[in-house]
Amino acid sequence: MNEESESSFADVRIPVIVAYFNQCDPKKCSGLRMIRLGQARRIDTLKEIPHHAIVLNPFSEKALSSEDRARAEKNGLVIIDGSWNSLEGHRSLFKRGIGRALPFLVAANPVNYGVPTKLSSSEAVIASLWILGFKGQALEIADSVKWGPAFLHINMERLESYANARSSKEVVEAQLKAMRKLGYDV
Repeated sequence: MNEESESSFADVRIPVIVAYFNQCDPKKCSGLRMIRLGQARRIDTLKEIPHHAIVLNPFSEKALSSEDRARAEKNGLVIIDGSWNSLEGHRSLFKRGIGRALPFLVAANPVNYGVPTKLSSSEAVIASLWILGFKGQALEIADSVKWGPAFLHINMERLESYANARSSKEVVEAQLKAMRKLGYDV
């Protein structure tokens, strides 16, 4: 690979899209923070979600994996930024785009520190970018929130395992292994 193509490959970034539903404190909202810092684009309606974008969806039957990299590069990565207590009963919100679930990770944000699967929007984006192989972009976002480096530290072994998986099936296998290692009966 020549120097010019290496440089252009390194400059490739996944478009991050935040579907913002104004359900959290704007001062604490990591989705809004990514928007303010130019790390993400805001949309206010589900109709604005690109049809073939990867939409992080906890109800999806397929895990995010490196298989999704090209689609995310071309169409973007969408995070639904709203209160999950309010959104949980509204699975229809996730009909647009291509749904993918994040594998098992532990939160480092101040509200849910140490709680498995209770990630902030920025943590979900950081994890997604890492899994998809956009580690530089993930580090940039991690460095913009106080708990970002801690999130990476707590989850690094799992994130690397998920990033090295070649398919959704391998991500799920890595997830089960990680959960067993922590003592979960799965």
